[in-house]
Amino acid sequence: MKDLDSIDVDILRALQEDGRLSVRELASKVHRSATPVFERLRRLESEGVIKSYTAVVDQDKIGRGFTVFCNVRLRHINTEIHIDFAREVQQMAEVSECYNVSGGFDYMLKVQVPDMKSYRLFVTERLGQLPMLDSVQSVFVMEAIKQSIVTV
Repeated sequence: MKDLDSIDVDILRALQEDGRLSVRELASKVHRSATPVFERLRRLESEGVIKSYTAVVDQDKIGRGFTVFCNVRLRHINTEIHIDFAREVQQMAEVSECYNVSGGFDYMLKVQVPDMKSYRLFVTERLGQLPMLDSVQSVFVMEAIKQSIVTV
């Protein structure tokens, strides 16, 4: 880890559990006073250890509870095609995550839509229209057993 001591780790763990903690609440959780915790927090942010603060949204409650891992193979891969594909995927609201992977596929997308019909439309009318696309393999999530953030 990037020069993190046990106090830094405690701060990060507390924030991963509840990113809305005030500095005072955070200090109480890590058994330190507010000023040093505030300084550490600012350092962790400025060094990029803390990239952002977000809300975890229940996808079922917003009508995007149908999750599919979509493995994508491109016809060719080079820097320009990689940039073009990344730009296209950034514009697709259905794609919540995208990874450039090794192995039999070039990319793995996490797609979240309301239902199977919506996924079919996504594949045929959005993803399938990309000229660099070679093939798509879909893996449908039947049940999420564990979903968690990366812990330090």
